[in-house]
Amino acid sequence: MLRPRIPTMPTPTGIVTPLIVQPTHIEQQYPATACACQHSPAAAPAHGPAPAVRPALQMTPGTLLALVGGGAAVVLVVGAVLVSMLLAVAVTAASVAVCAIVVRSLLNNPHKRF
Repeated sequence: MLRPRIPTMPTPTGIVTPLIVQPTHIEQQYPATACACQHSPAAAPAHGPAPAVRPALQMTPGTLLALVGGGAAVVLVVGAVLVSMLLAVAVTAASVAVCAIVVRSLLNNPHKRF
């Protein structure tokens, strides 16, 4: 009587068409070789590594100043949010403590009040 009953999936009504999945052909693309020069296999190690695809990031003084300013702004905003949340918790805890003291004083001395 108190056992939960799991509902069964209702059977579909009407004409049901099965889902047909068509296989697709996946064409793989291979990356180009590191260098297209024609040299002998003996000279291959002297050729060196392939050139880098992305150049190194160059920082100008303006870019560096913008990054430092942005980071400082993020730190200040996150700090202000965290401090305000801590202050909200502290104010709530203090008000709950005051309410608890008032309720305790009302319950401990009911005959002295009237």
